[in-house]
Amino acid sequence: MAAPLAVTAGTFDQEVLRSPLPVVVDFWADWCVPCRMVAPVLEELARTYEGRLRFVSVDTEAEQDLAARYGVVSIPTLYVFHQGELVRTLVGAREKRAYAAELDSALEDVAAG
Repeated sequence: MAAPLAVTAGTFDQEVLRSPLPVVVDFWADWCVPCRMVAPVLEELARTYEGRLRFVSVDTEAEQDLAARYGVVSIPTLYVFHQGELVRTLVGAREKRAYAAELDSALEDVAAG
């Protein structure tokens, strides 16, 4: 798995809000050191959760309106969407196991309906 699919304001609805799988959206920027540090972790998690979660990314510099639309004020920020609804927000860099615990919990919440 390469880097997560980059989404834009023009593709966000289709790739995220209409996705049949829950989607993890990584709001990041190239100048953000913590964002660059967690990128390989997110790529590993994308492999681990393949078939259960989709991972996409939003460059907040290129997509400032999209970041503002979702109230992103600090990066890295991960949002988990399911069926068009925001179900989990994770702000700040974390270790792999901390992300995994949050993602597992989000999947449980989604499964419980």
